[in-house]
Amino acid sequence: MTNAAAAGHEGATQTPGPRGTWEFWIDRGGTFTDIVGRKPDGTLVAHKLLSENPEAYRDAAVQGIRDLLGLSRGAPIPQGLVSAVKMGTTVATNALLERKGDRTLFVTTRGFRDALRIGYQARPDIFAKKIVLPDMLYDSVLEVDERVRADGTVEAAPDLATVRTALEAARAQGIVAVAIAFMHGYRYPEHERQVAELARELGFPQVSVSHEVSPLIKLVGRGDTTVADAYLSPILRRYVAQVADELSAGHDGAAETIRLMFMMSSGGLTAADLFQGKDALLSGPAGGVVGASETGRIAGLERIIGFDMGGTSTDVCHFDGELERAFDTEVAGVRIRAPMMRIHTVAAGGGSILHYDGARFRVGPDSAGANPGPACYRRGGPLAVTDANVMLGKLIPDFFPKIFGPGQDRPLDADAVREKFAALAGTIGDGRAPEAVADGFITIAVENMANAIKKISVERGYDVTRYALSCFGGAGGQHACLVADALGMKSVHIHPFSGLLSAYGMGLAAIRAHRTRAVGERLETGAIAGLEALRAALATETTTEVAGQGVPAGEIDTEAKAHLRYEGTFPP
Repeated sequence: MTNAAAAGHEGATQTPGPRGTWEFWIDRGGTFTDIVGRKPDGTLVAHKLLSENPEAYRDAAVQGIRDLLGLSRGAPIPQGLVSAVKMGTTVATNALLERKGDRTLFVTTRGFRDALRIGYQARPDIFAKKIVLPDMLYDSVLEVDERVRADGTVEAAPDLATVRTALEAARAQGIVAVAIAFMHGYRYPEHERQVAELARELGFPQVSVSHEVSPLIKLVGRGDTTVADAYLSPILRRYVAQVADELSAGHDGAAETIRLMFMMSSGGLTAADLFQGKDALLSGPAGGVVGASETGRIAGLERIIGFDMGGTSTDVCHFDGELERAFDTEVAGVRIRAPMMRIHTVAAGGGSILHYDGARFRVGPDSAGANPGPACYRRGGPLAVTDANVMLGKLIPDFFPKIFGPGQDRPLDADAVREKFAALAGTIGDGRAPEAVADGFITIAVENMANAIKKISVERGYDVTRYALSCFGGAGGQHACLVADALGMKSVHIHPFSGLLSAYGMGLAAIRAHRTRAVGERLETGAIAGLEALRAALATETTTEVAGQGVPAGEIDTEAKAHLRYEGTFPP
């Protein structure tokens, strides 16, 4: 695996951009969209909007830019005023969670149509009597009579005339995306290339091929990643096009275009036209990891636990000098083999709904989101963690943004919260005060978050008491001390931009490009030359991609890593 990145980018972000221009760093979360704007003189300003407010605006990110520029709602953004927009988005994540991607055809070797459904036959809950398999992302499967053996011997070549007929039938049925993953295609990709060329010729707008998306051994992980890329990339491309259109980016004849970049799950920025579905699942949280690690380093903290509590969920991460990445991850029941920040997520955010089932309190996992949001958002929503903090006086409406109500100019509705907690206390009927009910829910939420931190620290052998808790996210400050106490942590780091640190991290992140290849050879002296040649080839690809995004050659660093396994063990 090689990774090329723009060196020194973190320091460069603190200096003004092109004279007279703004730069915007945006995190579009599930509940709030956070925006940090860097003015032409280098000073930073912050803004926050509800991610979904259909009565008020089409897209929160673009509306936030308009607000900071002092433009009226829906007004075009003048060319030459903004130089760059760097953002993370939950569009792909939400589409995967809600299964709202584009209709996809999975093309594979005959006999393996059910390989992804069967998976590895792992039992996440070993005592469960009923195993509920996640829904497959693809609509249908096309089996192709082709086969390449593990040693490269061609046992059967695809009949392209037959494949063409099947692809035309799928196109006529409304299939718009094609995912191609053949047996041993990661090493011998010629058959995949032939079928992909045919699919593109027939006009499929999205064709994802496994040897391009995830060129690694193991059909299941490679196939799942390819299907996810095909399923998500079209919806991601439409969102990118929508943002670019509203920013007037790339219009012919413009004196200057706005540079639009997105955060990848790996913690690096990339140009909008290179942003793919497989790289977008942790787009927003990855910005938070970068922001927490960089601000912690500046503060002189060697070890931190990142604690990002937003409106929908809480993300936690571990950092002790190096960003941790995972290369085999499961997201919403889908196996993804692509570089991602090692982040653990728990459904305990400010919008997590409070439940009482007649016997016990429960927080989440469902969320009120941005629409309708918690009860205090003036949209008729249910009681949520945010409401509990309003009830306890930890959230004071006078200090919260006045962005609620029909005119987006009202404060949080504390009266509605008090009424609902009073009614809930009456339903419970054990004599406890409404404030005690709210405090009980907060205790449960804190335990959920503390347990999430234990999974990425204590359960992996790290002494969490030696770390500082880097607290950020819109709801983090309300719970940081309680979480630290629950874990025995003695210091909490709160950055001035802690409420928008994921957005701030977009500005601190470097432009990155990743490439991976499977080698599958014994580590012997004779193999070194081949590894060096592969490293050089991959480094050329990543360096070219980063340089193509405007980074000078002298500012590009390349890093290569080899992932090894013991001979005879199952492939990683």
